[in-house]
Amino acid sequence: MHAASYDAAVSGSTQHPLDAAFFDLDNTMVRGASLFYLARGLAARGFFSRRELQGFARRALQYAVRGENLGHLDQVRELGLSFVAGHPTSLIRQIGEEVYDEHVEAKVRAGTRAIATAHLAAGVPVWLVTAAPVELADVIARRLGLTGALGTIAEHVDGTYTGKLAGVPLHGQAKADAVRTLAEHLGLDLSRCVAYSDSSNDLPLLSMVGRPVAINPDRALRRHALAHRWPVHEFRQWQHAARWTLRVGGVAAGAVVVASFLRRR
Repeated sequence: MHAASYDAAVSGSTQHPLDAAFFDLDNTMVRGASLFYLARGLAARGFFSRRELQGFARRALQYAVRGENLGHLDQVRELGLSFVAGHPTSLIRQIGEEVYDEHVEAKVRAGTRAIATAHLAAGVPVWLVTAAPVELADVIARRLGLTGALGTIAEHVDGTYTGKLAGVPLHGQAKADAVRTLAEHLGLDLSRCVAYSDSSNDLPLLSMVGRPVAINPDRALRRHALAHRWPVHEFRQWQHAARWTLRVGGVAAGAVVVASFLRRR
């Protein structure tokens, strides 16, 4: 993004008083899928067998090629729940801290973070809202200095994971419902709130607030945003025509890394 348009994106985000700002995580605040970064961290710590890690790798490549897909994420989430079952919540939170340092921090998008920082500087609460595990979402929000996070909650009893979800994944309408519940609890006027996302799956949330904004949008969200004259910010550093080439190249590189990791194990 050129300097002038980048500055406009940041300054434009705070030009009207707001009650709160809500940011999606994957491909909005952070490049890629945070759930896969967590899986990578768990694999490095012996939570998966070699065969199970290969399954995660295949789904990660599908995500890179096809973009966000609820079916793929549900499959990975179910695998992740089975792997953490019986482990203490304190251990997974500690691993979340380490995963942030090892994988997530370098993937934070500077442009999106700048908008969040501008909101905070203007006194606007900023919430991260994601289908990723709340343990990881909490870490990322705290490391970025945000107000808080909403994420998918895994059931636990006496500090130990059961291998089941507590409720539903925060995806699509469920994410919008969680934000509405938070707004009611905090007394926020959603017509005076702004939400940012890259995915058409978040249309229920974006359509619910007074100021929806598309960041690095997928094709369906871009069409919808343009049709409804929503702001669109593009923080990816390549031109649209080159995206597919770079994506395929990234997938190939990722496959090499995964294969190398498997050989070492």
